Amino acid sequence: MSKKLIVSCQALEDEPLHSSYIMSKMALAAYQGGANGIRANSVADVQAIKKEVNLPIIGIIKQNYDDSEVRITPTIKEVQALYEEGVEIIAFDATDRVRPNKETLETFIHEVKEKFPGQRLMADVSNAQEAIQAEKLGVDLVGTTLVGYTADTEGDRPLDALEAILQAIDIPVIAEGNIDTPDKAKRALEMGASAVVVGSAITRPQEITRKFSLKMSEVE
Repeated sequence: MSKKLIVSCQALEDEPLHSSYIMSKMALAAYQGGANGIRANSVADVQAIKKEVNLPIIGIIKQNYDDSEVRITPTIKEVQALYEEGVEIIAFDATDRVRPNKETLETFIHEVKEKFPGQRLMADVSNAQEAIQAEKLGVDLVGTTLVGYTADTEGDRPLDALEAILQAIDIPVIAEGNIDTPDKAKRALEMGASAVVVGSAITRPQEITRKFSLKMSEVE
């Protein structure tokens, strides 16, 4: 998926478009608009999307655990479910935050690689140091997915973090997270990103509407 647009088709339970059927149609619309890949949350959504489009899928499962802030494919259980369904890439939170059951990132990745050899793995990180660690542990790709979403990176600009990560590691880097305009997506590729994931700016109408509403409210 080098130099490609990947569209994140996700809707959480409290969102109006929460439905595997709707996400499958969102993926179809993304494909018709030129997307070259899909990022999807849950086995049910992946299954529905596969019926609509023949595109590479980055699969995740968002799952809450009481003892951790890590939500994106946090344990081997979620990895196994995605592996059994079959996705080109499995992405997971690779930040330095405490994982469920206080498992270390090193132990988690080692177990995943041992149980599922050959599966391509993408580490969702929030800064360059986490990217360096993920590369050392043997992941295939790094995504800037969590820049600005952790306590230590709140307010950080995605393209600044992308630049630092590109300089720090040699494996492919996917730009993701607050890439909310075509110009930002283009700039990410110019900087050296292997691909760009765009989510809310394409697939979350409540967020798109909110931006219009807030801007228009500035008019007295």
